[in-house]
Amino acid sequence: MNMHDDQVDVTAETVATLVQEQFPEWSGKAIRLLPSTGTVNAIFRIGDDLSARLPLRLTDAAEALASLEQEARASAELALVSPFPAPEPVALGEPGAGYPMPWSVQTWLPGTVASDADPSGSDAFAEDLAALIAALRKAETRGRLFDGEGRGGVLTHHDEWMAQCFEESEGLLDVPRLRQVWSHLRALPRTGADVMSHRDLIPGNVLVAGDRLSGVLDTGGFGPADPALDLVSAWHLLRPGPREVLRRTLACDDLEWERGKAWAFEQAMGVVWYYVDTNPAMSDMGRRTLDRILESMG
Repeated sequence: MNMHDDQVDVTAETVATLVQEQFPEWSGKAIRLLPSTGTVNAIFRIGDDLSARLPLRLTDAAEALASLEQEARASAELALVSPFPAPEPVALGEPGAGYPMPWSVQTWLPGTVASDADPSGSDAFAEDLAALIAALRKAETRGRLFDGEGRGGVLTHHDEWMAQCFEESEGLLDVPRLRQVWSHLRALPRTGADVMSHRDLIPGNVLVAGDRLSGVLDTGGFGPADPALDLVSAWHLLRPGPREVLRRTLACDDLEWERGKAWAFEQAMGVVWYYVDTNPAMSDMGRRTLDRILESMG
């Protein structure tokens, strides 16, 4: 079952043809679909050291190319400042073999995503996560501001989306209680200036080795945003004890901490209903995050 109404199907055979036609130097490498909870791209291994990312949602080719070029710039920028390994852009491919959009190639990072190896009880992992967030925050914005896309700007700009989420979640979640939570969280004022942010620190986007952070994925959204945005990781990735380690290490004040909770709440509300049938692991992540937020609020 497709996750999106406008989803494009991609097979290993299609990717093998694209590689053979456009990057013949890699044509001898095995092409393997990577099982993933990701919702934006289909990911394929190219041999042992590369990965192909093919957008799943049908988009105008020129728009898709501009987006992939921006993602490549952002990924390269994050890789330079991250204290943990991150994928680096290698090439951009063109439409072909029946696939209608451009696509990208990155270096492959070994490791296990946090959604498959739960590090939520590890204080050491929380310290690593704090070190990552702190390093990203220190990167220069170079005068750039939040671009207005997705999370990271003004909480109340998401009211219309949240109204849809509450409506779609009837029968799935305790909507009356969740409406009350949003009524509180949406009103939290913004104080800090934009800082550089990963913008999507969910379990599927971080790698772990043992109980430590070993890499960061899906780095194409790196850009300026609310300083609280990367604190979504406290709720998506950590249990109460390690969550406090993260907060203490980053010296978060009450307002910044609550705004991080607000962004995590907004994201979790969306994924529960949207992926309940088509990506159960992502939907379950949203439920778990909401449970953690509600537990923290008594």
